Amino acid sequence: MVPSRARSYKLTQARVEALHQKLRAQMPLHELRQAQALSQDTLARTLHVNQAAIAKMERRTDMYISTLRNYIRAMGGELEIIATFPEGQVKIENFAN
Repeated sequence: MVPSRARSYKLTQARVEALHQKLRAQMPLHELRQAQALSQDTLARTLHVNQAAIAKMERRTDMYISTLRNYIRAMGGELEIIATFPEGQVKIENFAN
């Protein structure tokens, strides 16, 4: 039997990990970039733009899908667009390029 203290520690670890995953799934762009240990300057060089363009992009609430895709790819990721319905989720392929 696992002692009460050890069991409590495991539950705490599981809660922390669940919260970490939830927060990571909801990150704004600048936090996502920081989590990847990238500076705006580094990302700007990869995208062949200046640092101010990255700062502006990170403040936007609306942008082209291609712009967001390029930003994500510059960090080593891939953008997936998923529509969620009561019946389930559907991956939208029209924008995969």
